Order: sequence, then C-alpha cells, then structure tokens
Amino acid sequence: MIRASRLLKQGAGAIARPRAIGPVLSAAHKTYSGHRAYSYQQGPDTSEKETIVKLLYNIGSKKEVEQYLRHFSSVESQKFAVIKVGGAVISDDLATLASALTFLNRVGLYPIVVHGAGPQLNKRLEAANIEARYEDGIRITDGPTLAIAREVFASENRKLVEALERLGTRARPITGGVFVADYLNKDKYDRVGRIVRVNREVVESSILAGCLPILTSLAETPDGQILNLLDTLPRSSSVAIISAEHLHKELFTHSGAGTLIMRGHRLFSARDLANIDADRLRALLMECDPTISSGATTAASYWQQLAELKKQGGEYWIYGDEPYQVAAVVTRQKEGQVAVLDKFAASRAAVLGNINDNAWKLIVRDHPRLVWSVPRADDNLSWHFERADGSWAVGDNIVFWYGVEDWKQVSDLIASKSGSAAPKQHPPGVRAYSTMARRNGFAGNGQRRSYSSSSTPLRVGLIGARGYTGRELIKLINGHPRLELAYVSSRELAGQPVAGYTKAPLDHVNLSAQEVGSIAREGRSLVDAWVLALPNNVAAPFVKAIDSAVGSISREEQPIVVDLSADYRFDATGEWVYGLPELHRSTLVTKNTGRIANPGCYATGAQLGIAPLLRYLDADRLPSVFGVSGYSGAGTKASQKNDPMFLKDNLIAYAPVNHIHEREIGHSLTRTGGFPSGNPLQVQFSPHVAPFFQGIHLTIHLPLRMSVSLSDIAEVYREFYQGEKLVHVTEGTPVVRDNAGKHYAVVGGFAVPPHTEGLAGRRAVVNVTLDNLLKGAATQAVQNMNIALGLDEYLGIPLEEPAMSLK
Repeated sequence: MIRASRLLKQGAGAIARPRAIGPVLSAAHKTYSGHRAYSYQQGPDTSEKETIVKLLYNIGSKKEVEQYLRHFSSVESQKFAVIKVGGAVISDDLATLASALTFLNRVGLYPIVVHGAGPQLNKRLEAANIEARYEDGIRITDGPTLAIAREVFASENRKLVEALERLGTRARPITGGVFVADYLNKDKYDRVGRIVRVNREVVESSILAGCLPILTSLAETPDGQILNLLDTLPRSSSVAIISAEHLHKELFTHSGAGTLIMRGHRLFSARDLANIDADRLRALLMECDPTISSGATTAASYWQQLAELKKQGGEYWIYGDEPYQVAAVVTRQKEGQVAVLDKFAASRAAVLGNINDNAWKLIVRDHPRLVWSVPRADDNLSWHFERADGSWAVGDNIVFWYGVEDWKQVSDLIASKSGSAAPKQHPPGVRAYSTMARRNGFAGNGQRRSYSSSSTPLRVGLIGARGYTGRELIKLINGHPRLELAYVSSRELAGQPVAGYTKAPLDHVNLSAQEVGSIAREGRSLVDAWVLALPNNVAAPFVKAIDSAVGSISREEQPIVVDLSADYRFDATGEWVYGLPELHRSTLVTKNTGRIANPGCYATGAQLGIAPLLRYLDADRLPSVFGVSGYSGAGTKASQKNDPMFLKDNLIAYAPVNHIHEREIGHSLTRTGGFPSGNPLQVQFSPHVAPFFQGIHLTIHLPLRMSVSLSDIAEVYREFYQGEKLVHVTEGTPVVRDNAGKHYAVVGGFAVPPHTEGLAGRRAVVNVTLDNLLKGAATQAVQNMNIALGLDEYLGIPLEEPAMSLK
C-alpha cells in the first residue's frame, strides 16, 4: 500500500489483468504469422474477439506483434500509464477514446487519465460573456472563470466515465483531492497552480477497486483553494494525446512513440545525444559516475568521444528513464562485435524503485551480448555479479560479460579491458571465470562514490578544539589515512600539546579571524579544509575573513569550510549546503560550494527518523519528537544540565518550545520533502538531558494520512536506507548504550497503534539512537569533508555492525 508499484503487484493485477490475455495475444500472433485462424477449445467471449480484432487492425508487421508480446506475455511486473487527454478529444472522439482505454485495460495496462476541457470551457465562457484572457499562453483564471471551469471539468469527467461504463469498463470520477498545488504566479495568472505534491492514495484506492481513475486537471492548495493546472500536469505522464484512435499504437508499437512502461516509469533509448536532455544526463553522471564525478574526465569530453566513435563508423545507444534517475551508454566499434556497457549510472531513487533493473532488461533486449568493467570498490558490485554470466578480476577492476559463451571471445574481451594478454586456456582443474545465476534483486545503495588515489596528506585547520566535539574530531583525523592537522586553535589551551594526536608533534594555537584569513589567502597550499567547532553565533567573523581572503582564488583552489554551529543551517543564499549526506548526498556532490553547514545532533537523528515517511505525513497534524541527550550535549561550560551530581537519578527538560533544532528539523525537511515555502513542515520537539555522558535517544510520533501495518513501516525504512553504512535499520528497539561511542545511527523500534483508534490510529512510532558527538557532530563533519575533498565518503570512519541489547 505504500508504493504504487508494490500496490499494483499485490492488488491491482489480480483485479484488472484479464484471465485470458495470454490466449488472446497468442491468437493474434498465430493469426498474423501463419494466416490461420486460432481456435480455442472453448470459444472466446465477445470482448476477447473485439480485443483480437482491434489488435490485428493496428498491427503493421510481425515485428509489432513481437513488440506487443514482449510487453504483455510476462506477468513479472504490472504496467500502468498516466495519460494526458486534451479536452477536444473528449468532445470530438469520446467513443474512440473510451474504446482505446478499454482495450488498454483488457490487455493488462492500467490507464490513469488526466483530462482537460479547454474548448468546452471557452464555449461556456463565451456564452456567459466572460472574455478568455491569456498571459504567456496561460489562461488567466479569475473567480468567475474558475467557477465555470469546475462545472465544465465535472461534466466532461462524467461523460468519459459513463462512456467507459457503457463498454463494461469500470471507471471512477476523481475531480479533486489528488494534486496539491501552489500558485504559479498569483499576481500574474490569478488562480493558476503548479503541482507540489500528489496524494496517491485516492488513485491507488480506485485501482484496488478495479476502476480506472479519471482525473481532472484541477488542484487544491493546502488550505483548500482550487487552482487550474492548465499545462502544468505531471511530467511523469507516459503520453499526451490529441487523437484517441491510435493511443495504444503510440504507447507500444515500433511505428508509434514506442514507450516502454514498466512499474510506472517511461524508459527510452536514443541513438544520438541530440535526441536526449544532455544537461540532465550530465547531472546524473556527475552524481553517480566515478570517472566524471571525480574529475578524471568531463561530460563534455565524453560527449566528444561518442561523436568520434560515430565518425569512425561505430555506434552508441543511450538508455534512461524520463526523470533521468538512471542512464546507460552502450557502445560498439563495429557491426558484429560484442557491445560494451560503457556507463551505467543509477540514483538512489532508481535503485529503490527498481528502475535500474528495468533499464537492464531494455539493454539486454537490444544487446544480447555485453561486456563491461566495474571497479572492485564499487558499492553495487553484487548487482553486477547477479546479472553477469561470468567475471574476471583485472587489477583494480572486474570485467563482466553477458551472453558470451565462446571462451576465445571471453579471453579477447579480458585482454582488451586489461591491456595485456589474458589466459588462453583454463588452468588445470580450475574454472576460468566465476559465474552467478542472474536473479532479480539488488544490493547496494546505488551511489558510486569516487575517491582520490593520491597519497598526499590533506591538511585540516580546526578552530574550537576545547569542546567535546573538537576532541572527537582530533581522534578521527588522527586515524584518517588522508587527513592531518595543520592548526588546532583554542584560546584556553594555546601553547599546550594537542592530546591524542600522534601523527606529528603539534601544539594548540590561538588564531584570530584575521590570522585565519591570512592563511586562507594562500588557497589550499597551507590548509585544505577549515572546521569551525565553535558555539552558535561565533563563526561569522572567521567565515567572513576566509571569504574575503579567497575572493580572487578559483573555487577548486579555495579551502573548504565545515561549520558545526547552527549559524549557516538556515542559509538562503545558496552558498552553504546542508551536510546530512544520507538525505542530501547528491547536492553535496554536485553543488560543491565548498561551504558545508553540519547539522545539529538532535536534528540529524530526527530527520533520519522522519524522512522515509515524509510523503505519507498528515498535513493537518504535527510530528512529535521526544529527545533525550547525554550531558555532553550541554557543552563544557558548567551548568546544572552538565553537572553529573545534579543529574544523578534525574531527567531535565529544557527549551520545551522553539528549540533551535526544532526549527532546523522543520526547515530542512521542508526542503527535503518539497513542501511549499508558504506552508512549511513543522514539528514539535521536546529535548531533555539525562545522567549518561554521550548519546541520544529519540521517540518520534508521525501522523499519517492512512493506516499502515508494522511490516509496511519496516519495509519502507529498510528500502530507504538500503546500503547506507552509517544508518542501520532494526525492528528491535535501539538503546543509547549500544551505540554510544559508535559512528552510526540506529533507526527501529517501529510501532503502530491498533486500527480501532480512528484518526489517532493513523500514525507510526519510530525510535532513533545516535552518538551526539559522533554521527551527530564529528563523524558527520568528516563524512562531509571526505565528500567535499573528493575522498571516499567513509574514509577514516570506523564501520561496524550495530550491537542490539533489545531484540
């Protein structure tokens, strides 16, 4: 019930997929190829005959029969499409449209229709003596226009639903409650909206009931104002039609658009860069391809390589999905040679939605023989093993192949990838290569982290070393294979040796903001990264000094700055990136401003606990976070909140409203979840301090839009954090003692109330533990430095499996 793909797999397939679709398609295939009638032992019913006739009428070749069979002979994944329908189609071709949609439903597709009503609305406005006004081609929708538009949309929606019902296809009119929108430009277009969120449960309910969802292009703001969407319908639509007659041909056949629909995502293949969105492909490769994200090559130079390949008589194919969450490039030097899978980049969303698996199926459909090379350190290595017929380790890489059975060819392929001779025969008694059966599944998080191979140490300047977080940073840098300390600044400890640092003798210094600026003026020759471990409202002079000093230096030569205070977590200039890698990794990698705002400790844990369920929150009720921290979180300045004697057998609540982390949680998750700025996400946060030294426990209550099961909640979290090395998901309840002193966070202890509680029952309870000084501060700072400096994200961070006292 959580994801559309899963929902369709569990429920809608059993409802909407016709029992006899296999025989129907087999009949069509045999009738065409052999020109013989296909007879059943029991004759097909009228609807099946109509389906066969319509299919044959629209098929132009045997190749198109095979295209249909590829789509509909497998029940591996349910298929559905969002179809935009112009208003003129309903007024002029209603019967044909209803027939086409009925046909699609009978052959196992689930059309989700979003329709307009432009011509009908114009006629009604003209009859009411209301002038239709446009600005930039967009209809200005004032109050009287919107009132008539609502009537027209309802009327046209009802016509299409009734036409479908007359053909025996169940349909459900949905005139609102699906699209949540914000004003496109209220002053300019009045009541015209842009979609900011889609409430899928209404559509899912319709599909589960066996009904085609028929939606109007109207939306509501979070406070209930209806807006006209016009041309701002979802970009994820499978096809937009202005003629109904060949709708199914446009969706599936070679002579049409040839859209492949799998799990709701449109996949494409192209033979030329001119036919794709090169900017979006570049952004994906910069995030997920190691050679481009590391700077070893650029997207522009890779485009040039593809152009040169074509000039020399070679070929290339580009595969991807419409939102550019996954992309692949296949090359071939000459006709008849084994194709090379040159690039395969998949974002986290593609991995969790199995879109990368769908892309793979499309690739091997076109290229039955493939070879490719993957670094040994790639997080997705098991995914490649599962899809390959064989593999061979070559230096730091592993060469994979698929569909190549001749050993001579295999040997030549290995040699071409390694630049040296490969073995010409099997060693006695030893298999020449490893094999694994190809299975459906995926391991890894889909993020390909690149890292520098240079051994030159990168130098860190630490400002604010006296606090507990500063001490933990010194420990981490001391054990880091690529980082070393250049300066450690503390007013109180100036002149004293830096305790716990063994890489070189080093004393504390007391650097002023001006002195830091003077050092930064030398670019990265003296310091590669500055870490500001200072109290709130103290970092600004140091940041200003660094910014002033590096103004004439290129971005690549400027030292990076990681600020551990709250001073820049609410930055609106775009100069600072919020450093919670598990939620903002792509921004950290691609934006690379060199200025990173390290999240707060409570805020880190709360966001990790809330983020997986963001899209399912009930907008009318606030999430509630009850937090307990060890007294190290109160700092080193003496107070009752860090006095062990006062805290003994005690618990202290503080800042019960408007805690800075309360604002930070809401501010950051508003951006993460794409909530409109005029209606940001808010949370209720109640912090407490306890007698233990370090660690945080959070109990989070999340109000949901629907009732959920415990297994659904656990599955969502497991999928969301699959492959993350510093976030572990467990169904047991995490406790502070287990991961105090550890570098990871633990999310678990899931609970849901009985469904008998009505509205109150629509909520989930999640528990999170983390070390406030490590994943809540120092470890996260090292994680962010690694990313910004081009190192492996987890380099220098001890990785271990969580201990669980409670099962």
